[in-house]
Amino acid sequence: MKNLRNYLTMLALAAVLILAACGGDSDEGDNAGGDSEEKGTINIGMNNWAENVAVSNMWKIVLEEKGYDVELNNVEKGALYEALSSGDIDIGMEIWLPNTDKPFYEKFEDEIDWRETWYEGTDLALVVPSYVEEVNSIEDLNEHKEKFDSTIVGIDAGASIMELTDQVINDYDLDYSLSSSSEPTMISELKNSMEDEKPIVVTLWKPHWTFSEMDLKILEDPKNIYGDSENISYAARKGLEEDQPEVVEWFDNFMLNDDQLGSLMAEINEAGSPEEGAETWIEDNRDLIEEWTGSSE
Repeated sequence: MKNLRNYLTMLALAAVLILAACGGDSDEGDNAGGDSEEKGTINIGMNNWAENVAVSNMWKIVLEEKGYDVELNNVEKGALYEALSSGDIDIGMEIWLPNTDKPFYEKFEDEIDWRETWYEGTDLALVVPSYVEEVNSIEDLNEHKEKFDSTIVGIDAGASIMELTDQVINDYDLDYSLSSSSEPTMISELKNSMEDEKPIVVTLWKPHWTFSEMDLKILEDPKNIYGDSENISYAARKGLEEDQPEVVEWFDNFMLNDDQLGSLMAEINEAGSPEEGAETWIEDNRDLIEEWTGSSE
């Protein structure tokens, strides 16, 4: 009986020592983690526009530095709004209002949390190289349709600018077809045409890095179908502000002017990857990021 009591005492002592060791490891891990401990996962919806890729990758790095896991989800505009409304995505980085994304806003007005502006003064347009001197307005296109093979080179079929361009073709009675592709494909065709100084007309927008690196001309839009200058804001799923108040506060503080966004896009365009370009830009703009997040790491 005495041996049994001794054996049980030894077992209890061993259990205490094991629990103490585990607790010590846990405390040590917590202290070592500091601000980098995981705070949850943020899902960002990203469509393949240059400025969207730029700010999404920038925020991914910033949030990961702050201890969050971040997933970038490549989605077209229509799918983005569906995912925000259903809660499958936390944040949509690029909402153009009041004109471009108006149909989505009207459809999902009560199902999505529409947040703050982060860029002011956009442009949507048809664009040609500046050496195409005889075309300055959309109204000039029919007269020179042979030069352009009666084709406007567009981007993703679901993009708002494509729907507006369909309206442009109809309202200006253009004898043109709109070719859907993707932003990278459109830019590739634009570059190739400009290298050979051939005419080309494309759908483009500001902000975009091409305007700083290529000599381009925005065609006048007398009917104002593309609308006046707009602002870019972000949107969140319902409930994100309650679930992640810190993140929503930072995103509400987020603001870029033309030079800042242009430099971010330029870094990414010149780098080997969006992540590499965003990292370089972040290191050069720590003070600005601190203004948004309220602290430096």
